[in-house]
Amino acid sequence: MNLQKLVFKNEEGKSLVGRLELPARQQPHNFAIFAHCFTCNKNLTAIRNISKALTANGFGILRFDFTGLGESEGDFADTNFSGNVQDLIAAADHLTTHYQAPTLLIGHSLGGAAAIFAAARITSIEAVATIGAPSDPKHVKHLLRSGLEEIEQNGKALVNIGGRDFTIKKQFLEDLQKNTLSTTVKNMRKALLVMHSPQDMTVGIKNAEEIYRAAHHPKSFVSLDSADHLLMKKRDSQYVGEMIAGWAKRYLKIDDEEHLIESDHQVMASLDFEDGFTTRMKVGNHYLTADEPVSFGGNDFGPSPYELVSAGLSACTAMTLQMYAKRKKWNIENVEVHTSYSKTHVKDCENCESSNAKIDTFRREIKITGSLDDKQLDRLLQIADKCPVHKTLHNEVNVLTHLIK
Repeated sequence: MNLQKLVFKNEEGKSLVGRLELPARQQPHNFAIFAHCFTCNKNLTAIRNISKALTANGFGILRFDFTGLGESEGDFADTNFSGNVQDLIAAADHLTTHYQAPTLLIGHSLGGAAAIFAAARITSIEAVATIGAPSDPKHVKHLLRSGLEEIEQNGKALVNIGGRDFTIKKQFLEDLQKNTLSTTVKNMRKALLVMHSPQDMTVGIKNAEEIYRAAHHPKSFVSLDSADHLLMKKRDSQYVGEMIAGWAKRYLKIDDEEHLIESDHQVMASLDFEDGFTTRMKVGNHYLTADEPVSFGGNDFGPSPYELVSAGLSACTAMTLQMYAKRKKWNIENVEVHTSYSKTHVKDCENCESSNAKIDTFRREIKITGSLDDKQLDRLLQIADKCPVHKTLHNEVNVLTHLIK
């Protein structure tokens, strides 16, 4: 993954800071912008997970801090909902000028409502996805319940939201009151995906129904059953990212030919500091994820490195056997190759307790379905040992390493 820091100005001249994530060794087929939830920031774990799922599917995605939050300039007390919408428009303008006009807007919670308002004003946007979004911006007022009276009387109040103190001014409440979502959704006429958890205790599922009913087709709804509002479980945010990527591809223009960045290497692996063992990979012209099992400290989101090596041996064996059989005009309906890796003790070793006495072992079992006699099957077992990956594993191998500067 290619992660870049972006700084751009909003309508008020404040610097907003974001991260632009690009797919590995590929020009993005579409750009997207993520609008985070009320009082959150771009680095929320769920947002990072959703972004990674999108980049793995060829999207470029910009996640940034709204004014007064995270690394962005400004005082949160002076912000309002309309300002968030303006920040999204500024982000879209920056992408259009320096990269490519965004076509997808994604919004979480109040950011979902802001994404709908912004999409109505950004001509390049063709699809919008909301996650746990309120059907009316003023829904946020219930989060400010403890300070509403003081805000009305004194014009502002210090309110604790999610364990953090924020100064909320009366103009914020007034701005929420004047922005109604139903008319905007009805007139937007862009593809809409509404994602919501029936168990969301912060923004009730009724909000999703109201947004969905107000929108024109094409519109879709996906239930995030058992998920919490902030998508704290990694599997929930991963699921959201994969669903948005798959859905959006139906409504966005994607070239048949991928715009790959030239490279001398067949495989590229990219791992960020906070990702543990979950590694994004570009293998040839294809994208996948490698990981380690949960028992080893990973998330088990993909095969382990040795499983990938075993997979190469299995695939190469199956291809070699079918190729040989076709050349001989033998009828093989199916070849099934099972391979597993382990370190085992060398037979008849003098000191079997020494780690040096162990050898890398791939156990391979082959199932062949077809009309073959015993002689043909024996020959195929011999051919299995001649597959290129098998030969490589038995050869002396050099790994030449140098730094890319």
